[in-house]
Order: sequence, then structure tokens, then C-alpha cells
Amino acid sequence: MTWTAVTQHRAHLGEGPFWDAPTQALYWVDIAGRQALRLIGHNVQIWQMPEHVSAFIPCASGDALVTLSSGVYRLDLDSPGLEPRLTLFCVADPQPGNRPNEARCDALGRLWLGTMQNNIGEQGEDLPIVRRSGGLFRIDPDKRITPLLRGLGIPNTLLWRDGGTTLLFGDSLDGTLYRYFVHTDGNLDTACIWYGPDQHQGKHGGPDGSAMDVDGYVWNARWDGGCLLRLTPDGQVDRRIDLPVSRPTSCVFGGEDMKTLYITSAKSPRNHPLDGAVLSMRVDIAGLPCTRFAG
Repeated sequence: MTWTAVTQHRAHLGEGPFWDAPTQALYWVDIAGRQALRLIGHNVQIWQMPEHVSAFIPCASGDALVTLSSGVYRLDLDSPGLEPRLTLFCVADPQPGNRPNEARCDALGRLWLGTMQNNIGEQGEDLPIVRRSGGLFRIDPDKRITPLLRGLGIPNTLLWRDGGTTLLFGDSLDGTLYRYFVHTDGNLDTACIWYGPDQHQGKHGGPDGSAMDVDGYVWNARWDGGCLLRLTPDGQVDRRIDLPVSRPTSCVFGGEDMKTLYITSAKSPRNHPLDGAVLSMRVDIAGLPCTRFAG
């Protein structure tokens, strides 16, 4: 497989890739570097955020949402990178000491946001996770906030299938991807283990972010595993795709035919040359598109 670094940028903690099909643009963030990035063609735009930022998602209204430590904000995409114009949209999780992590929009354009105990210091250094204080929240375009889960460690992976009635959601602290039935009122049923904890945790690393292809297979980035695992719809390993980075964090399908896979990554103690890069690779199957926030 041929991997390409799509830019020269190297993130401290790259995350949250989002492919915007209407504009053929790739959005992602450097959480610890406090940057929101957008790639259109060969041009990279970087907005320097005042706080840690975990997701950067375009909106139907033409601006974008960024999930910062103090809340969810709207970002004016016409504002300069060093002076981003931010407007507070909502505070989903008021728990002191928490920060956002995984965030994706469902097919209706509602934002689902997972939070966790902040584990990043002011200089970008790692802080120990000592409590399961995170939660999962759904944020509607009218700013209505619905708490869905409590007591989370490190929320990662948000994927829907079966017409939105099934949620695949991971907690990296458990090393597990869970399956939830979504009730008609929007609440979640009891969790069922879908994949993990991995008996080959040392070899495959732990679960991070994921993307889904048109056949319902899940491509899961494996932190410290240097690979992706392609998992069948019933949660079995279909194949392992080795990567030239130590800590892949998430992935998304994009390109005109949705057959380009983009992978974000983080720096690591191994200091691989591509650690922190966004990688791209052509694959033989198309992926499902991302959904903009409906507001």
C-alpha cells in the first residue's frame, strides 16, 4: 500500500478528520497544538485556537463548529488564522476539569460529543487520567442538549448504522468498542461489547477513532498499534493495515469517489518521521460520507 503525507504539517495530537464532500475539503485538528486545520486542494489553512480543540466540523449555515475545552463554538471561516472569530454556541458538559474528545454528526446533522477528564497540560504534556468523569451528549441545532452516557474514560469512535438505530461507540480506557441500540426517543439501550478488549492489545494497540465503508465494515485506528483494523459488521477482524506511524488516531473516507482514506496521527516516543502527519491512501472500496452540522 502506498501512503502519502498530505501536508508538511506535523501535529502533536492530530485528530477528528472530517471530509466535506460539497467543497472537497478535509478538516482536522491538533488537540494539544490548539489548531483547527482545513485542506482544500494543496492549500492548508490553520486557525489557532485559544484552548484545546478536539473537533472541527462544517455547518449547513456556512461556518463551522469547533469543540473547545470551555464549550462548543462557531468559527467564522473567513476570519484570519491568528485571530479566529469565535462565538459560543453551547456548553454541553459543565463538569470542571473535563475536555471534549470525539465528536461526529449523525445523519440528521445533530452533534454527538464525547467528553473526558482533561489529560493535556498547558504545554501539551500528558496528564494522568485518574477519574471516569466523561460523558456523551447530543446537541441539536436549536442548542438543546441531551446527556446520553456518564462515567466515560476516553470516548472514541462514533458511527451509526441500521438507519441510525445502532450506535458503535468506543471507550479507549476499556480497550473496547461497544454497540448500543438507539431508542425511538433518542436514548441509548444498555451497552453490548462489539469488539474488544483485544487479546492482542500489545500487537494491535488500543481502539481510537473509526470510519465506516459502504459495506458496513469499520476501519478502526489503533493507538500505539501502528495500524488500522478493518472489522466486519459483526465485530470480527477482517484484516490489519500496517501504517508508517506509531499512533494513528482516526480516519475518514474522502476524495471525489470516496475511495481515499485519510488518517490522522500523533507524535510518539518512537519518533517515526511521519508521526503527527495526515496520511492518505487509495483503497478499493468507498466509504460513507460525513454529515455537516445542521445548524
